[in-house]
Amino acid sequence: MDWSNVLRSLQSDFIKRLADGCLLHCERVGQYSELSIISGERLKQLREFCWVMAEKYKRVSSVRDVFISYLKGKLGEEVVKERLADFITEVDYEKRFGGDGNIDFTLTDRPLIGIEVKSRHGYFNKVQWSVSVDEVQKNAVIVCVLIQEEVNEAQSEYHLVLAGFLPTQMIKLRTGKISFGIEQLFYAGGLRCYLEQLQASTSYISPNSPQQQLFNRSVNQNFVTQVKIEKDSNQVYIQQGDECVEKQLYDAAIANYSQALQIHDSDVSTYYKRGNVFYSLKDYPSAIADFTAAINVNPNFAKAYIKSGLARYQLADYYGAIEDYTQAIGINSYDAVAFQNRGDVRSVIGDSQGAIEDYTQARKIDPLVLEKRLESQQVTPNIEDNSHNSPPDDNNDNLESENSQRAIEIFTQVIEISPSDAVGYKKRGNARYDLGDYRGAVEDFTKAIQINPHDADAYFDRGNAFYELGEKPQAIEDYNQAIKINPNDADAYINRGNLRDRLGDTQGAIADFHTAADLYQKSGKVQEHKDTREKILDLEIEESLDVLDF
Repeated sequence: MDWSNVLRSLQSDFIKRLADGCLLHCERVGQYSELSIISGERLKQLREFCWVMAEKYKRVSSVRDVFISYLKGKLGEEVVKERLADFITEVDYEKRFGGDGNIDFTLTDRPLIGIEVKSRHGYFNKVQWSVSVDEVQKNAVIVCVLIQEEVNEAQSEYHLVLAGFLPTQMIKLRTGKISFGIEQLFYAGGLRCYLEQLQASTSYISPNSPQQQLFNRSVNQNFVTQVKIEKDSNQVYIQQGDECVEKQLYDAAIANYSQALQIHDSDVSTYYKRGNVFYSLKDYPSAIADFTAAINVNPNFAKAYIKSGLARYQLADYYGAIEDYTQAIGINSYDAVAFQNRGDVRSVIGDSQGAIEDYTQARKIDPLVLEKRLESQQVTPNIEDNSHNSPPDDNNDNLESENSQRAIEIFTQVIEISPSDAVGYKKRGNARYDLGDYRGAVEDFTKAIQINPHDADAYFDRGNAFYELGEKPQAIEDYNQAIKINPNDADAYINRGNLRDRLGDTQGAIADFHTAADLYQKSGKVQEHKDTREKILDLEIEESLDVLDF
C-alpha cells in the first residue's frame, strides 16, 4: 500500500473529527497532538519577540500589521517545535536580515533538510495555505497550522490545529505561488516518520532533483511499515455503525462501534457516537462511560461533557450533571446550551439564583437559546381549525399539555430575566392559548404589544384569543391592526374573513378571502390557494341562494 493513500485516508477521518471538535490533545512535548494550546507566559514571550521584529521592520509596513504577521508565523512554528522537539532546530531570525530565509526549521542531525511552517486563521474547510517557488526549493516539507482564533494584540489564548503537511517533491511549481486546502494535505501524524525516512537517507539532495525523486520512490516502498496505524477495517465498522444508527438498528450500531474501538481504542469520535446510541436506548450508565472515555482521550471535548451532563440528569445525578456542564463552560465559555442546561439543573435542585444567572448568560450569548427547544412545536392558530372534532388521543393530549406547561415555565424564566422581552411574552401567550387559558394569553399578548406596538404577529395571536373568549369585536380590531402592519399576512385575512362570515358580513368575508387567495397564489402556496377559492365559491353560492329565498 502506498503510504500517501494511508495518510490521505487518515486525513479524511481527521477532517470529520475536526468538524465535530473531536481532536486528539496531548500536552507532552515531543509527542504528537492534533490540538495545541498556547497561552500565559509562553504567549507573552512570543508577543514580546514579535513586537521587537515589528519595530525592526516597521519601514516595510505598519507596526501593528508586522506584529500580527510575525505572531501568526510564530504561533505555527511554536506548534511544530512543541511536537517535534529536539528532532528539529529553529532557524535564528537574528542572523537573517529580512527574516528566516524561507526556512523555519532544519533537522537537528541533518541541517540541509528544511521545514517551512505556514499558519492561517479561518474556517477549516475554507482556509488556504500558499507557498512560493523559493519555499518549495529550499524545504523538504511544508507544515500547515490552523489558528482557530483571530490573531490580535489582546487575544489571551490560542487553540492551534496541526492541519497536515505536504512533501515539496509532490508540489509541481515552476513559477509564482500555489495554494491548497486542508483536504489536499497529508495527515500530520505521519510527519515525523516521513522526516525520519529523509534523515536516514545516505545523502540529502534538493527536493526536486532527479536523485531525490528516486529516493522518494524508495521512501514510498518502506514508509507504510514505519507509520504506526491500523488498517482501514476500523473505518468500515464505523461506517456500518453510522448506517445502523440511521436505520435505528441501535444494537447493531453498538456492535459495530465496539469492533472499531477494539482496533483503535483511543478514537474519541467513536466513543462519542456509541455513547449517543446508549443514550438513545436510555442506557445512561453506559452512555456516561463512553462520554468519559472520550473525555479521557481529549479533555477539551466540550460536547462530550454536555452529553454526559444530560445522561447524569436522567439518572437524577444533578450535582454530577452540574459539574459536567461547568467543565464544558470552562472549555468554551460561549456555549449557550451548556449554560442553559446547567440552569435547568440548578432550577431542579432549588438554586433559583444560580439558575437565573445561567439563563441570563445563555441569553446574552444566544437570545433565542431558551426558545429553540420548543420552536418545532409552535403552530399558528386558525379559528377555522376543526381538529378538536377528531377522536381524542390521550397520549398526544398529555404530551402536548406537558410541552405547553414546560413552555410556560421556560418563558416565565425568560421574562424574569428580561422583563422587556416581547418574544418571551408572545411565546408564553401561545403556550397559554394551547392550554385553553385564553385570558392569560390575552394578557401576555397585550404585554408584548405594549413593548413592541409594531408586532403584527402579537395582534394576530391576541385576535385568536379574543375570538375564543367570544369577544369578536376586539378580535376584529386586532386582525385589522395586524393587517395594517403587515398587509401581506394571508392568514390574518383568512381569520378576519371567517369571523366576518360568522357575524353575517358575507361581502366582507368574501373580500378578505379574495385577498388571501391572491397572497397564497403569489407565495406559491397551492393547497391554501385552492382551499380559499373553495371558501369563496361556497359563500357566493350561499349568498345567491339567500337572494333567491328572499
